[in-house]
Amino acid sequence: MNLQLKPDIQKFVDDQVKAGLFSSPAEVVEAGLARLMLDPQSKDVLDADDLAAIDEAEAQIARGDVLDWKDASAQLRKKHLGE
Repeated sequence: MNLQLKPDIQKFVDDQVKAGLFSSPAEVVEAGLARLMLDPQSKDVLDADDLAAIDEAEAQIARGDVLDWKDASAQLRKKHLGE
């Protein structure tokens, strides 16, 4: 199979090989296709859980159950960074 890539994509492929991440351009393309097979574009579609979470967030906002950014940021920093 012969592929003709756009110049910016060809540069990316070449850079990956030059960096030693892949041994050939074919390996770069195969890795990209393998990732696409594992992570199909259909995941961009919201599922029932996503929609339920959005509905709940909108309900929280409507009830006034919100945090300002400073408080939310402080809580996240404490939880994830131990600050």
